Amino acid sequence: MRVMRYEWARPLAVIGMVAMLAACNRGEDAPVVDPAIAEAAAFMADNAKEQGIQTLPSGIQYKVLKSGPAGGESPDTNDLVSVHYEGTLTDGTVFDSSYQKGAPAVFVVNEVVPGWTEILQNMKVGDQWLVYVPPALGYQDRQSGQIPPNSVLVFRMELLDMSAAPGVAPPRDAAMG
Repeated sequence: MRVMRYEWARPLAVIGMVAMLAACNRGEDAPVVDPAIAEAAAFMADNAKEQGIQTLPSGIQYKVLKSGPAGGESPDTNDLVSVHYEGTLTDGTVFDSSYQKGAPAVFVVNEVVPGWTEILQNMKVGDQWLVYVPPALGYQDRQSGQIPPNSVLVFRMELLDMSAAPGVAPPRDAAMG
């Protein structure tokens, strides 16, 4: 029986560990393994500086293109919504579009990627926004169709209509009559 020896790898492992410890001691972050993550972070950082871009605490960014009527409602996670949208990658590649399909998408707010669930709850019926979803709130490290892993998703979204989920109680401060 032949014994495999890996003495040749020990110096490489030691060098790698020393480099990581040195980086930590200097207060540097560990190197990013996936370049797509670094590209997404750089895009979001640059985009945040653009005129009119607003950033939510989660990291989602948006720009209001058109506001709906004053006093409009925002959907809750279990409400049914009708949304026209076009989804692109940061390079402009369209990966999905209700406009191209000729009909808006209709779905329950909590049945989509987390970024959509969050942004829809901030929109009012009639709003049209340009939305930038970071990878962590999109498809993360999974490929979805022609969307590569760790991609920023860019959507032009228009909240056309909403319908409260049946059986949901009205807000406590609603007038009783």
